[in-house]
This record gives sequence, structure tokens and C-alpha cells, in this order.
Amino acid sequence: MTIDSKNDEKLPDRLAPAGAMQLPLADLAPDTAELASGPRIVFCGDIDMRIDGTGKWYFKGSTIDRPAMVKLFASVMRCDEKGEYWLITPVEMTRITVEDAPFMAVELMESHESEQIIRFRTNVDTIITLDEDHPLRVETDAQNKGTKPYITVRDRLEALLERSIFYQLMEIAEEMEINGKNVIGVWSSGIFFPLGNTE
Repeated sequence: MTIDSKNDEKLPDRLAPAGAMQLPLADLAPDTAELASGPRIVFCGDIDMRIDGTGKWYFKGSTIDRPAMVKLFASVMRCDEKGEYWLITPVEMTRITVEDAPFMAVELMESHESEQIIRFRTNVDTIITLDEDHPLRVETDAQNKGTKPYITVRDRLEALLERSIFYQLMEIAEEMEINGKNVIGVWSSGIFFPLGNTE
């Protein structure tokens, strides 16, 4: 069932479910407490909301198809040092499930100003410039031996590059020798970002 304004089962306009506990921040993990603001916060525990491996959002098993709602939730999402994901407002916080990365990079934009600049648009329409503050990392997918490239969006939140976007990135990649090894990568904002060895 798809959630929309006509459904009886609607998304919550507040994060706290009935019976949520109000806890001092000191009772939470230190890093998680730092993500929240204010002396006390309504800690809602886990909510049945998840983001699947393609960046699709679900609430109680139903897809969230309203872009404005997804963007709203995405704007208050945080990730702690344990890799747990939270939706945090000034008064409430709740934990959600993220199967891979919370965002997807769905468009690549290349420009040549004084230097080459590579930008990505995410599935929530955020524009990210590949630079020192928003680096690229590439992991090996153990299951299919492929590569999974990610770019930092903010703090510990990342966007996984769609496969087609990664192919576009490879088209503009060039080879460089680093520490005696031939590495393929891309330049952006005056920095070389490796994508992998040429071997």
C-alpha cells in the first residue's frame, strides 16, 4: 500500500509514538546525545521506518512517495559514531533503519571553471561538490566483487552513486601513479580522488 493523503494510515506529523519516554541526554550514548539539542528530549526508540539499498523510504512497510515528506525526514536525519541513524527534531528523536547509504547520487555534473569541478545531485535534490569536505570513497562489494562508490553528504551521512553515475565518472577518470602503483581516479576542486587500481 502506498502512503498518501487519502490513506487512513498516515505518516506521523510528530515523531513520538504513544508512550514515548522522556529521557535525559545523559542516559543516551555520548555521541548520540551530542546529536540532539536541549537539556531533555523525548526519546522515541525505534520507529518502523527504513531506507532500502536503492534509497527508497518506507513507513510500516509502505513506500513514502511524497518527495516533500522524504526531504523533510532527510533534513533531520543524523548518524552517530556507531553507524545508527536517527531522525532528530528540537524535542524528539527516533531511530530508523538504513540498509546501505541514506542517499543516492542520481546525477553527475561536470564543469571547468579555474579547475575541474564535479558535482552530484542526490535523490533529495541536494547538490554536493566533490571536494575536501565531501570526499569520495570506494568499497569492494564482497558478494559480487564489484565496487560501491560513496560521497559524503554531511557529517557521517553518505550517498551511494548509482551504477550509471559511477560509469559516467569512470569516463572522465584518468590514470596517475601513486606510491609506485597505477591508480585511476578523477580530479575535482584541485584534489585527485582515486577510484581503484588499474591492475
